[in-house]
Amino acid sequence: MAVNAFPSMDIQRAASVLRSARALFITSGAGMGVDSGLPDFRGPEGFWKAYPPLRKLGIRFPEMSNPSWFDTDPRFAWGFFGHRYNLYSAATPHRGFGILLEWATEMMADGYFVFTSNVDGQFQKAGFDADRIVECHGTIHCHQCTDPPVLLHRDAAAACIWPVADGTTYDVDMDTLRMRGPLPHGPPGKERPLPARPNILMFDDYSWLADRTSGQKKSFESFRNGIRAKNSSSVVVEIGAGSAVPTVRYTSEALAASPKCSLIRINPLEPEVGLDGDRHISLRMKGLEALERINEALNRHQ
Repeated sequence: MAVNAFPSMDIQRAASVLRSARALFITSGAGMGVDSGLPDFRGPEGFWKAYPPLRKLGIRFPEMSNPSWFDTDPRFAWGFFGHRYNLYSAATPHRGFGILLEWATEMMADGYFVFTSNVDGQFQKAGFDADRIVECHGTIHCHQCTDPPVLLHRDAAAACIWPVADGTTYDVDMDTLRMRGPLPHGPPGKERPLPARPNILMFDDYSWLADRTSGQKKSFESFRNGIRAKNSSSVVVEIGAGSAVPTVRYTSEALAASPKCSLIRINPLEPEVGLDGDRHISLRMKGLEALERINEALNRHQ
């Protein structure tokens, strides 16, 4: 579907679709956090701007976000992920989160669900119900054991995921990107705590424990099936999801394949929708700007 040369017309169309919908699916990628001041790691230059020590070493994001570092150099691994945790914990969700929450809770008679590849916890921080969020790549706000043998025992695996304690910060030397002090271990209360890592799906990751995310996905599918059973009209609002890791885009398009569902894709670089039908809308805009403009259009017609 081509992108309209007159974005104001598409803003009005987006507002109209939202007014007629009974259910809202919010899908988001790294671009959602940019307006909160978070890096999106788009390309090596964007990544190295956030992590200058890795530029010197020539290490790119897919190479750094790899569980092998927790075996070969855990202080380096925790320097990277510890800094990310500090950054995400300190960030304040931008106004766009509040706009989405208002649409979700005040306009949608049949409810909402969030599907995000972001691991930053910003939706929970903005006030979204944690039971209505899928974090398909996990979360930096939970740890898991690094020991792969627990994967053989599902009950043990589920027990080896635990939340990071409130108020946690990590002491990271930003000149070397190495963590100072004791390395994280767990689970809490275990007689002999095991080495820990973030409960995040990394590249070439065969030890990620997916139990928490699998539970979220079951709730998501239950909600989706309920909307189908009701034959309710729905809308997908996708923000900042790129094609490099297309999980979110595929999910959005799978939802929007239903004839009673429209997709509003917001992306400053890749807004095209790969679906037929004029009910879908492409907005070549940043997330916050698009959400504010759609909200203005909604308020003008109250």
